[in-house]
Parts: sequence; C-alpha cells; structure tokens
Amino acid sequence: MAIPDYQIAMLPLLRLASDGQEHSAREAVEKLADHFGLSEEERKELLPSGSQATFDNRMGWAHTYMKKAELLESPRRGYFNTTARGSQVLLQNPDAIDNKLLEGFPEFRAFKARSKAPRKPTTAIAAPP
Repeated sequence: MAIPDYQIAMLPLLRLASDGQEHSAREAVEKLADHFGLSEEERKELLPSGSQATFDNRMGWAHTYMKKAELLESPRRGYFNTTARGSQVLLQNPDAIDNKLLEGFPEFRAFKARSKAPRKPTTAIAAPP
C-alpha cells in the first residue's frame, strides 16, 4: 500500500483518540502504520528534505488540522485526545474526514485564513552611524 495522505489518516486518528484516553503522537503513528499495513520500508521512507519520515509528517498534519478544527485537543505536550466536538463528528459516522468537512468549523476556517494572509515584510534596522 502507498503511504496514505494526511486526509485519509484523519478518520482513523480520530477513532483512535475516541476511547477517552490520552494517546502519544508516537503511539498513534505506530498504531496507524499497522492499521494501514505499512511495511518497514514505508514507515522509514523520508520526505525529500530527508528531515522526517513521510508517514510521521502526514500524521502530524492530520493531528494539526483536526486540532485546529477542535476535534482533537492536547492536554499536554506530545499527547492528544478527542474533544466533545470530535465525538459528535464520529457519532455522525462519516465516511471520511477531510479538509471539506473541517471547513464546516469556524476555527478551522480562521486558521486557514491566517495561514493564507500575506505577511508584513520585516524592516531591517539600520546600524547607527
């Protein structure tokens, strides 16, 4: 199987978090790599930059996007669980969770708007004469 993109990983990640327990990011990566049947080679495949495993990166984006939509929360660094909103989404039994579904939440739309907003250029401070 090819390494799934972050949107495909969202629903299984939310389901993992729905048991009422805190889960570590590392645990989620391992459990979902098993869920998707990834080989050892696929688990170790690096991004083109060589800085991070591709699957770990995609899981990070899935987590971040659902956190911005307030489906997941991080009670402490490196750990997460589902929110009441996340539980409500699961009760609707969606076929998938993707950006289109997340766009239904104002917090996610605000996050996306901030990330697309043009940044003000920084002005260099001249050294005194």
